[in-house]
Amino acid sequence: MTLRARRGALVALSLWTASASWAQRAPLAVGGRDGWRGLWRPDSAPPVRWTSANGALLQHLHWAPGAPGISYAELPLRGDGEAWRTRAIVVRIDPRRVRFQLDTAFDVRRDERGAARRVARWRPERAPARAVLAVNAGQFEATLLGTLPWGWVVLRGAEWQPPGVGPLSTAVVVDTAGAVQLVSASVLATNTRTQAVQWAFQSFPTLLDGDGDVPLALRTDDGGVDLTHRDARLAIGTDRDGKVLLVMTRFDVFGPILGAVPFGLTTPEMAALMGALGCQRAVMLDGGISAQMQLRDAEGRMQQWPGWRRVPMGLIAVPR
Repeated sequence: MTLRARRGALVALSLWTASASWAQRAPLAVGGRDGWRGLWRPDSAPPVRWTSANGALLQHLHWAPGAPGISYAELPLRGDGEAWRTRAIVVRIDPRRVRFQLDTAFDVRRDERGAARRVARWRPERAPARAVLAVNAGQFEATLLGTLPWGWVVLRGAEWQPPGVGPLSTAVVVDTAGAVQLVSASVLATNTRTQAVQWAFQSFPTLLDGDGDVPLALRTDDGGVDLTHRDARLAIGTDRDGKVLLVMTRFDVFGPILGAVPFGLTTPEMAALMGALGCQRAVMLDGGISAQMQLRDAEGRMQQWPGWRRVPMGLIAVPR
């Protein structure tokens, strides 16, 4: 699809959804064999903490096998506005069966003065052939050096970028044994932050911290977070069993071709979804037209959910 066609599709879809009658805010609901079940509503005292009791959605998904240690499922969602038809791709990964790594890709270009700038080039299809999963990692920012990942980055045990500053940031850490942890920004202030760390990156905003707690900034209008903006979303979390969950939302009206259209859930709704899936900690990754993922299924076929933007860095998983 050309850029002009993409823009045209976005405009047409925006006008179409804006013309629909959405007089009342609908709850975020999940679809199943027995119809739709309400999951979260902003005006009905949503959970402040997601526990194993109210985070059991994971058990009701129909999982398809991927490569060893990976399974995935699709979850129909219904919200208000343009989120009335949304589908979530849920991937569950066992770090005991795969190893996570970071993968960067840049082109170096020089301006008329000869100064070098990095142009982000990463897409899942650039991942090594042995990768069984690839997804864009973290957030990014435009700098004088080009487009770079935002915040803390550790590559093969060496700190490549220092931590970023942000109260709602979370670091995704892969230690030397391959275990994955999500840690708060306060942990990164120590001089020993890279001890036993093999790979790490930072992202925001935090969706769940502590033991399934929803941050106050996601529950109040004065927390500095836009609580009503809708977009295609991508998040990573860890559950009580040490598994890693990747959740990507896709626009679900005109099929896979327009799945990457940036319509979808709000940040509080995404926090609720991660909590309902059993995550204790979770953080958003770059969504919108940056969200992209691929994984290899049990038959060796590549399942792909493409995005429209090249990014500086991806997270991949390879067999142990």
